[in-house]
Amino acid sequence: MPNLPFPRKPLSTPVQGALWMTVASAAFAVLIGLIRYLAEQYDQHPFEIAFFRNFFGLVFMLPWLLRAGFSALKTERLGLYTIRSGLGLIAMLAWFTAVTMMPLAEAVALSFTVPLFATATAPFFLNERVGWRRWSATVAGFAGAMILLRPGIGIIDPAALLVLTAALAWAATVILIKLLSQTESANAMVTYMVLFLTPASLIPALFVWKTPVLEEWPVLIALGATATIGHLTMTRAFAVTDVTAVLPFDYLRLPFVAVIGFLVFAQVPDLMTWVGGVVIALSAIYIAEREARLKRTAITPASAAAIEGTGPTVIQNAPEAGASDSQKPKDET
Repeated sequence: MPNLPFPRKPLSTPVQGALWMTVASAAFAVLIGLIRYLAEQYDQHPFEIAFFRNFFGLVFMLPWLLRAGFSALKTERLGLYTIRSGLGLIAMLAWFTAVTMMPLAEAVALSFTVPLFATATAPFFLNERVGWRRWSATVAGFAGAMILLRPGIGIIDPAALLVLTAALAWAATVILIKLLSQTESANAMVTYMVLFLTPASLIPALFVWKTPVLEEWPVLIALGATATIGHLTMTRAFAVTDVTAVLPFDYLRLPFVAVIGFLVFAQVPDLMTWVGGVVIALSAIYIAEREARLKRTAITPASAAAIEGTGPTVIQNAPEAGASDSQKPKDET
């Protein structure tokens, strides 16, 4: 084959990270759409949908578990894992229920408050110092949430309160993830979460159980598949480049889910949903950027956030090897 006059250059790592994160955001948006579709098309209760999401998520995690062996799950922190799973179950049930009750774009925009709650509670549980910059960003983010909730105009939608309940519970899991990450691997934390959540989510599902019909099963399997794709591509995005380079693309979930809501469910987000969502997203991005600069743990809502049903994603930002104390970033004021 003759040489091309303009040889193709490999994509830069920031571009690769952006592409991986875009795929992850699209996968999580599809996951949200599937939850709503199962509830509307097949009258499935969100508790049962949550169970099948965990069950098939565990099925897709089995190949890793079989390769790594059960020794990879050795831990002395089962107590923290149990508490984290309990909080995760509360968040998941609240989130899945809210997604079936309110416009998808509005639910996603409110879910961006996870890092705001985590930042606000970190000083009390982790003894972290939060300076005026991140406090200001947190206040601005909650102002964005008020734009979405519009208190004073009418009665606040109970579904919106469910999203905030889920966000607060996920923020609590962020604190536990920070503690667990000191000794536990990321794969072990994810696997334990699914191992605990699958039987735990079956209990509330049994009270509302409705045996799926044949045509439902591909959609239920797709719940686990899209969540796994989202997790893997998001992990890949953070592996190839800095968190601050790809974090803005995590918030593409809002326009992605808005398109799904419009095309599939005839939902049209109003102006306040976009304004509030953008304010919250910009605040969360700034907080993550400050966290990365300070070499702490950057928190993303991804998907991870609330969307994956396994708690927010946390990315460890360790100080550079060989850096002296004088070269390491100081705490902010």
